[in-house]
Amino acid sequence: MADVVLTYDVGGTKTAAALVDADHTILDTVVAPTPAADGPDAVIATIVDLASTLRGRTETARIRAVGIGTAGVVDVSRGEIISATDTFTGWPGTRLADRVRDELARLGVGAVPVDVQNDVDACALGEARHGAARGASNVVVVAVGTGVGAGVVVDGRVIRGARHVAGEIGHLPIAGADHLRCPCGRPGHLEALGSGIGMHRHYLSLGGDPGVADARGLAARAAAGDATAERALEESAAAVGRALAGVATLLDPECIVVTGGVTGIGEAWWLPMQRAFRREVIDVLAGLPLRRGELGGEAQLYGAAAAAWDRVDGES
Repeated sequence: MADVVLTYDVGGTKTAAALVDADHTILDTVVAPTPAADGPDAVIATIVDLASTLRGRTETARIRAVGIGTAGVVDVSRGEIISATDTFTGWPGTRLADRVRDELARLGVGAVPVDVQNDVDACALGEARHGAARGASNVVVVAVGTGVGAGVVVDGRVIRGARHVAGEIGHLPIAGADHLRCPCGRPGHLEALGSGIGMHRHYLSLGGDPGVADARGLAARAAAGDATAERALEESAAAVGRALAGVATLLDPECIVVTGGVTGIGEAWWLPMQRAFRREVIDVLAGLPLRRGELGGEAQLYGAAAAAWDRVDGES
């Protein structure tokens, strides 16, 4: 019977689950919509349903541990959600590790260790162990999508901070964002300008066409020569680059990995981000590599699996 871990990526719109073996190979994956607005019971029921589906398709596997990467601020030591956006109704205060362990035990999985961490931290661990930063011990992984977040890996392990918010790069004050309000309610933060949503809002503030619905549409307009779209895209990307220069100076990582949906815009985003980083970073860090993420949407699954296998190894 093969030993595996059961791993999850719990996002605002979908939840993915996978079985991952001891060689860190994803054996099977299943996805379902996340009923985030329906409360913790509904989300946990989805987690259990996905486990049931996977077990039914791989009956010879023995689940040794569970790893979960989830939206929200997580107290990893307790497996508890500390805070979350309004997308997840009632998510703060959920003792997710305990709840999932109990529900899976009823399913016949057994009383296995359950590791819960923030989804961007899981992404960082995935890229550090098995993706663009494999082989490096000290890494920053930045995800730029609807929001902006980061995971910080030091000596091969993700650091969480005293209040579980290490890596919340999206809330760094950044020049050029004073006219935009961050989701936290404060103006002038990186996420307010550097995220996909922030880029689009910046475009509208510059007098852009209200008929452009989102950052994807903005990127298409920029590619077609819309000067306002080009400006918004480049200024948003440059804000991320400047923030990364500050992060590099503070942490001195071996490399910085940049991933997330906004990076999918391509060179039109990457080049102004990279130029801004190189302009601002101090001379001793001039050669610090900026790498594109390699694992895409599976990074969280790989990272959650790595944490789960660490739990197994720690109890061996």
